[in-house]
Amino acid sequence: MDRFFITKPKADIEVRPVEKFREKSAGLAFYFPPSMKGDRPGYYYINTGDVMGIPFWEAEALAYHEGLPGHHMQLSIAQEQESLPRFRRVSLLEAYIEGWGLYTERFPKEYGFYKDPYSDFGRLSMELTRALRLVVDTGLHYKKWSHAKAVKFLDDHSPRDHQEHTRNINRYSIWPGQATAYMVGMLKILELRDKAKARLGKKFDIRKFHDKILVSGPVPLDILERRISELK
Repeated sequence: MDRFFITKPKADIEVRPVEKFREKSAGLAFYFPPSMKGDRPGYYYINTGDVMGIPFWEAEALAYHEGLPGHHMQLSIAQEQESLPRFRRVSLLEAYIEGWGLYTERFPKEYGFYKDPYSDFGRLSMELTRALRLVVDTGLHYKKWSHAKAVKFLDDHSPRDHQEHTRNINRYSIWPGQATAYMVGMLKILELRDKAKARLGKKFDIRKFHDKILVSGPVPLDILERRISELK
């Protein structure tokens, strides 16, 4: 962590199975932030309702995305910025939130992680899923695809199982643009990193770059771009 980050979360993180009552409707994995009072950790939920359907090759990438350095780090640090107004500490701006999640799956590969080829396949599998999401998001909400057609598209192109694809399409059906926001956010963060590297040269510090993103709390991408331009 010290290699890549200056500010770190004070809150702990706990891994939990999804409760029985919502296993069928819940996704494979998701994160729930700690309490504002600091008396409860953040929860990283894994859906164990269908153990045989869990793509274990994605475990490393999922842990980065949902836990550290992903959503747990991002949302805990935001909540802990007491100098910010409360709404700034708890806002869920999708491109910022999920853009960071995708970024934290990707940048560890650039710095020597995913040493197990099986885990790297999982990373690539999740990257493929993001691309397929863009197709079904557009298909459902612009081209008026049916639910069944969207599920079949995922079945035909993804290594995940049918049940997971069905849960995902249920989600995309009621949340237009969410899948697209993931990719828009990650691409903007990568763009800003490239610009900062080009501008600062040898002065570029990945730790300062990450800190500028995290301590701001959730912000629109144009505000994030302004903040990154302040790096020295």
